[in-house]
Amino acid sequence: MSSPVMLITGASRGIGAATARAAAAAGYRLGLVARSADRLSALVDELGPASAIPLICDVGDWAQISAAVERTEDHFGRLDAAFANAGLSLETSFLGDSGADPGQWRDLVLTNVCGAALTARAALPALVRSRGHLLLTGSAAGRGIRPGNLYSATKWAVTGMAQNIRAECVGTGVRVTLVQPGLVETGMNTPEQLDRPKLRPSDVAQAVLYALSQPESVDVNEIMIRPTGQHPLR
Repeated sequence: MSSPVMLITGASRGIGAATARAAAAAGYRLGLVARSADRLSALVDELGPASAIPLICDVGDWAQISAAVERTEDHFGRLDAAFANAGLSLETSFLGDSGADPGQWRDLVLTNVCGAALTARAALPALVRSRGHLLLTGSAAGRGIRPGNLYSATKWAVTGMAQNIRAECVGTGVRVTLVQPGLVETGMNTPEQLDRPKLRPSDVAQAVLYALSQPESVDVNEIMIRPTGQHPLR
């Protein structure tokens, strides 16, 4: 069998870039999706053109993400895994006491919820053909109450989405894994998070590779990974 192929969204930084590096080291060929052409090109140069191709794409746009999946499968001849990882984070308040202007909220929801859904819809026909693996980045914030936090609500949506996709994929051979990190050092941290314990993006990448490395008979449904010492409600 030729080297497996994985599509990663949000690949230009943070968890996506760390997963790309770990997957390339494990022998994967990669379709790397992001909106930042400069960062993505630098990562492809680092990994080498034989291992990775850049795909400039807004995951909230169906035509763009479906074309990115199609190009990956055409270029490498197959698609074995897709990691719906792209995400945004904003501080929000429904009382209006603080946080981002509501005019910015649409991009948060489109990227975190619609982006994951559209990536799954675009990739699953190819994953059915390969009996492959779909992974989604959720969050520990998507399993608990965070006052006024719309980001948390979007990750609640991803939690439910992963369960619904898994149920629909029964009998196809496709495995579905929801990766739920706690606080990660991604460059998107709020000021109040700066002094809290944080995971490295590479820590989350190793969790992704763990799920991918299991035999076909094992479907790792969910992985929750927090930094040592993180308060469960933060």
